[in-house]
Amino acid sequence: MKNRITKKHVLKSTLALTIALALSGCDIDDDDNNDPVVVETPEPAPVTLRVMETTDIHMYLSNYDYFAQAPSETLGFVNTATLIKEARNEVQNSVLVDNGDLIQNSPLGDYEAIVRKDDILNGATHVAFKAMNLLDYDVANLGNHEFNFGLEFLDATLSGADFPYINANVYVDDGDDDDSNDENRYTPYYIQDKAVLDINGNEQTIKIGYLGLTPPQIMQWDSAHLQGKVIAKDIVATAEKFIPQMKAQGADIIIAIPHSGLTASAQEDLAENTALYLSKVDDVDAILFGHNHRLFPGDASYDGYESAGIDNVNGKLNGVPAVMPGFFGNNLGVIDLIIEPNDEGGWEVTSSKVETRAISGTDENGDFVDLAAVDTDVAAAIELEHQATIDWVSEPFAEISNPIYSFFALVQDDPSIQIVSDAQIAWGKAFIQGTELDGLPVLSAAAPFRAGRNGIEDYTNVKAGDITLLDTVSLYVFPNTIRMVKVTGNDVKEWLERSAGQFNQIDVNSSAEQNLLDTTFPTFNFDIIDGVTFEIDVTQPKRYNNDGVLISENNSRITNLQYQGEAIDLEAEFLIVTNNYRASGGGNFPAIDGISRETFEGPDENRGVLRSYIISEAAKSSTGSIDPSADNNWRFSPVTTSTELNVVFRTSPLEEVATIAQTLPAVAPTSPLKTDENGFALYSIDLKN
Repeated sequence: MKNRITKKHVLKSTLALTIALALSGCDIDDDDNNDPVVVETPEPAPVTLRVMETTDIHMYLSNYDYFAQAPSETLGFVNTATLIKEARNEVQNSVLVDNGDLIQNSPLGDYEAIVRKDDILNGATHVAFKAMNLLDYDVANLGNHEFNFGLEFLDATLSGADFPYINANVYVDDGDDDDSNDENRYTPYYIQDKAVLDINGNEQTIKIGYLGLTPPQIMQWDSAHLQGKVIAKDIVATAEKFIPQMKAQGADIIIAIPHSGLTASAQEDLAENTALYLSKVDDVDAILFGHNHRLFPGDASYDGYESAGIDNVNGKLNGVPAVMPGFFGNNLGVIDLIIEPNDEGGWEVTSSKVETRAISGTDENGDFVDLAAVDTDVAAAIELEHQATIDWVSEPFAEISNPIYSFFALVQDDPSIQIVSDAQIAWGKAFIQGTELDGLPVLSAAAPFRAGRNGIEDYTNVKAGDITLLDTVSLYVFPNTIRMVKVTGNDVKEWLERSAGQFNQIDVNSSAEQNLLDTTFPTFNFDIIDGVTFEIDVTQPKRYNNDGVLISENNSRITNLQYQGEAIDLEAEFLIVTNNYRASGGGNFPAIDGISRETFEGPDENRGVLRSYIISEAAKSSTGSIDPSADNNWRFSPVTTSTELNVVFRTSPLEEVATIAQTLPAVAPTSPLKTDENGFALYSIDLKN
């Protein structure tokens, strides 16, 4: 369409021509023609706009794994920054957005919130913004983890950002039930007058409206910091409230930025994962989401939901372009929009392309490929705090009164599993407090991650006394996030039956050497459920094979399963705290697939829960330490046979393991000590007692 030639246009054009003529030395006085010269402004043409998103960085600013104490090219904002600059240089017009969960998770985040807290409260710049301010962000949204350290620290932290922060669904708690007078705690949205070049090279201005949203579950997850100070409202209802206001204020396009994930389940009030629902809200032109720590498009968990409006190939939700770029800086989200002038004198999105760009990958041979070099400017900006964090994580943060080891984790209850389970149960009870789930029994499922699967050195071994942050990694090596699954007593039994596949079947009539452990069974699938007591009868055949497939309904190894001293009610409801891997179907446990049983997602990493629990319990103790000793809630069913059994299992060959065995009733090193072909020591176990 052609622009209307108004008086304002004429005057502006005349002034421009006058200035041009004057600068050229021409005489502009013309008595014969006093009519103004009419110069038509260039006709608007389509604009290409690249929208880039980072999300869930979680303070992994450096390409360094603090827990492994080694560099890592699979994470780190220093690498993402390179992708940002490359993507920006490829196009004429771009904007950059961060979608929250920035300031918490890695040891660097803890260092800022604990060690540098007072400095930041007094005006020092949080290290996250020493890095991000170098990348010219246009706007950022608050994630749920931004609230983990309280509002005062959050306010002080955000003051260091050189770009605006927004959130629309967190309000000041005014103590009344009148929604009409509620005031936003933060600026709800941002309308940016974005100067762009159209495809003809002419400058245009597009008003881009950004709307920030966060899970209302912050009121549950961080109630200690937020109760009585703020309230959080439904994400979709908030979008439906503010988007018309943004359009009325001239926003040409609307970019929704929910720190919220994606699900195809039916919409509920105060839902946590709302990206799909937001795509149905009028006037939403693009969605930048996060929170789930996955990739969209691309993650296989989103396949097969085309009928629900999820296009996992092209990155669209009900036709709206949408992207979620992973976590820890491992990907950059990119949406390329074509924006064209419309008949109303504004602009509208007419097409899009969505992709995620990774900082690393593998080639056709499966070999690692580094796809993004370190941005040296960003690395230099965070170096001081980064190095201080490396020193800090090696310092003790609590004491344990007894050692934590996993040398015998596969054959008896074990302190390395016990302390994780205690932490998970404590978290679960706090998580449900004051909710409709309050009162249900809370159990824990935890597996020995370091029990020899990766060689003879692959065991946890933390001495009594000081415990450091790095020690907790030995207890929980994976960066899983916490989940809770609502199950029945029968589900508890089936869960344990699947775990009991760890063992070979023992022949009670054989005196030959028999290996107890099936070494093809991954130890991370040997879940011990704490909060109940049970026995495992290894003289019976497995109920499930190593892939989790039912072998026979008649096979059963779990016996004497009790809750609070009574036989478990198979129809009663329980809550089991586990991790995102297991809750979403990892390990193929019966009915535990993220769909068949109601699952609740917590905001924390399991090892963060563990670390917080140790600190808290040690602080409560009169001795200033925590006892991680196992409670012996499970055992093997005693075997009745006249045959002299010779049952062995493998463990670490360290001499101290034999010393520990002397304190345990049923295990002892073989005499003389045998080792297998992989260097493991063979120990005997007495199954008759």
